[in-house]
Parts: sequence; structure tokens; C-alpha cells
Amino acid sequence: MGTIAGSKKLKRQMSPMFWKINRKDKRFVITVRPGSHPKNNSIPSAVLLRDTLNIVDTLREAKSSIYGGKVKVDGVIQKSLHHSIGLMDVVELENTSNIYRLVPKNGRILFPIKINENEKSKKLVMVKSKTSISGGKTQLGFHDGRTIITDTSVNVGDTCLLQIPEQKILDVIKFEKNSQVIIIKGTNAGRVGTINEIKEGTFTLPKRISLLIDDNTVEIPAQITMAIGKEKPIIQIE
Repeated sequence: MGTIAGSKKLKRQMSPMFWKINRKDKRFVITVRPGSHPKNNSIPSAVLLRDTLNIVDTLREAKSSIYGGKVKVDGVIQKSLHHSIGLMDVVELENTSNIYRLVPKNGRILFPIKINENEKSKKLVMVKSKTSISGGKTQLGFHDGRTIITDTSVNVGDTCLLQIPEQKILDVIKFEKNSQVIIIKGTNAGRVGTINEIKEGTFTLPKRISLLIDDNTVEIPAQITMAIGKEKPIIQIE
């Protein structure tokens, strides 16, 4: 029987800063198995429980919770210590009232915030690909690896509000002038602004946007932003 390729551990000194782990502890730490999110933009479920949320104290306790089916990600039980948890994922834990959403905040690309009970079935996903298929339908690929088939009018770069785990599109936020976006990478990760202008890319320059943040205008690559609403964020992001 075949096995999944790749190492199951990582040197602590090489782990991303947003994991918030103690780098002077043991030499190795559990790593992410690439899946729904890219390896460098996600947190393994065991590390999230032990180091990021501080819900458990040891890896053994994390294993007990995860293997026992007590951790849900986007409404689905995940039993892998290496499951990648990333941008806008909703984490629900059995026997606790706390529900978390991972969002960019204070320069960190992933930061767990507590959300209300009525928000746990909602998730924002950015459209990364769009393919026409037979029957006049469209297949959409999202930033978290999921795909759906729909007849909803949407473009690459737009954001969909999904009902999870059913994967039903509740709303579409267009990536256009006057839309609110959140910066998802870089030192300004977590800052929210309004699009003033969209500048199409060239052979040498990526697509860029002029963004109004706190009465200041900045120009940044469109690919490091995500639409989150019109006048205000459509879901809780802080």
C-alpha cells in the first residue's frame, strides 16, 4: 500500500512566524501536508490547537482531540494532525462554545478570531479559476482548493459568500471600484480599504489597485487583496 510523500516534521527554526510556536523547544515540529491551502499559507491542525489557540498543552492532547473527531473545519470533522487550516477557515471545537475564523490581522497572514454562533456556517472564498463546462454551467475554483459547479455570474478575483459545509453560494462580492478589500499578505496584512481604481496588468507588472486606507492612498498588487463587502465586511473579520 502506498504512502503519502513528504516529511511529517519541520525544523522549528524554519516554521512560519505566524504559527507563533516556541522556537527554543524541541528541534522539530509537525508540519502541514499540502491540501486545501498552500503549505506556506496554512497552519497544521495540531499546531493550531497547541501553539496558536493554546487549547491543549501537549501534542498527545492534540492527537486525542483530533483523532477523537472533536475538531471541525468548515463544518467537516478533520482527523489529520497535518490538515492545512488557512485563510477564512472556520474552526469549531467540541465541548467548547468558542468558534474561530482565521483572518489576516496586525501583519500576520493568519490570526484566529472568535466569531458568533450564527457565523460558523458562512465563509468567504476567493475565485481563482473559472471554466465553462457542458450544459451551460461553470466550474469555479476557490482559494481553499474547493470547486463547485454553478450558473451564478462571477469572475476570477471576485469573492463568494458560501454556506458551509453545503457549499451553497449565498452572495457574490465583485472585485471592482468602491468594493472593500482586506490585504491578505505582507506587512499590511489585515488592513481594510476601499478600491479607488483598478489598473490592468502588463507583461512586466501584475494587476494593481489604488486603495484608500485611513484617508491614505496606496497602490498594491491586486493578488494580495480579497474583496470582503461593499460599505462594510459582509461577515465578521475582526
